[in-house]
Amino acid sequence: MPRAPRHGWLAVAVLALLPSLATAQNQTGFLDRVYKDADGKEARYVLFVPADYQADKPYPCILFLHGSGETGTDGQKQARSGLGPAVRKREKDFPCFAIFPQSQNRTWKAGSDDANRALAILDAVQKEYKIDGKRLYLTGLSMGGSGTWSLAAATPERWAAIVPLCGRGELDDVDKLKDLPCWCFVGDKDREATVENNRALTAALKKAGAAVKYDEYAGVGHNCWDRAYATPELFDWLLKQQKK
Repeated sequence: MPRAPRHGWLAVAVLALLPSLATAQNQTGFLDRVYKDADGKEARYVLFVPADYQADKPYPCILFLHGSGETGTDGQKQARSGLGPAVRKREKDFPCFAIFPQSQNRTWKAGSDDANRALAILDAVQKEYKIDGKRLYLTGLSMGGSGTWSLAAATPERWAAIVPLCGRGELDDVDKLKDLPCWCFVGDKDREATVENNRALTAALKKAGAAVKYDEYAGVGHNCWDRAYATPELFDWLLKQQKK
């Protein structure tokens, strides 16, 4: 009997695995994912892959930072409010990737473990999929809105545009943010300090020459995100922004 080729079992195993690998690459919609850092620590997140994804063309990508109420480790809550429901309503034709990391320590401040992990997840997605590095967008609500201001100020060169909702930023960061297109949202019945901060920050950005859009909803409290993310013009505007 002819002798089987050496390591033939390995070739058979690889061939058997190929269909499942191809299937994984072809998955679209909301996917439950796990990120593992260099120390082996795992963190669950959600990734949205456009229905028409093709590996031969680059796609824009949104990084979404949730509010404090979605803090945890289940890897699910963060995609159930804010941007997630807005994407689900047009899941079949939403034109870009969306990443939903989850804060474990209730902060998205730049330099924090949560913020660093969110950026690392974005890096991992960029390596795995065909992502357009000139069309990366950052948005978040409440705690995530504050995180959007903070991360954008720390890494302004990374983003094509930002959309902070009902969070607070630092006036000292205006010079770092002035070259970033920004659309900011808040309800005028939110906490007074939050409203005043948004007014002052966007006014300072406009004075510095920044391309800023500002919507302050009359009679709306802290939850301005349902209305903001339901604004069709928001995503039309966002996807027109591209890093020079």
